[in-house]
Amino acid sequence: MRTKLLLTIALATAVSRIGFAGEPTAFELVKMGDKYIGDQSKDKVVEIHSEKSVGTLVPNIWYVVYYDPDARAKSVQVKFGAGEKLDVIRPFRFFQLATKGHEILDSSKLKVDSDKAIKIATTQPLLGNLTLKATQLWLEHGDLGPQWKVKLWAAKLKNPNDQADIGVVIISAQDASIIKADLHPKSVD
Repeated sequence: MRTKLLLTIALATAVSRIGFAGEPTAFELVKMGDKYIGDQSKDKVVEIHSEKSVGTLVPNIWYVVYYDPDARAKSVQVKFGAGEKLDVIRPFRFFQLATKGHEILDSSKLKVDSDKAIKIATTQPLLGNLTLKATQLWLEHGDLGPQWKVKLWAAKLKNPNDQADIGVVIISAQDASIIKADLHPKSVD
């Protein structure tokens, strides 16, 4: 019996690693994006965000926003899909210019990558009995330093093909601590 339990745990761990192995992490995308922007912007990340994942917990559409002193809104954005560059634009980020949203994230404080943020968010005790279906992530400035905001969706109980927004977990990108968990597991009813 104990051997079966250990084998099951090992298999689950291997499957979860395979699920994350297919898509590059957010920090890997930063390095990939460096070759599509000017030297003045390399590694000067202002924000990273994804679209809602589809069919998996790992998003495959990501936006890496870099500081660009030559752009009108001081940013250049590289869009990735399945690890490939899709677009490079200089977005108009008017509201970010009035907040910390235009400041460069301190790379020395970026210790928690997107894969770890997803794992931390999806293993919250309140979510144990839910069938998680999708995530969406933002790496942004927070009051305590850089933070991951992970939005979660789960299968509805009456119609498992439908998804319910079950809330957000905010995680320190520096030390992996939970800053805030605003979860609503009852929304799957």
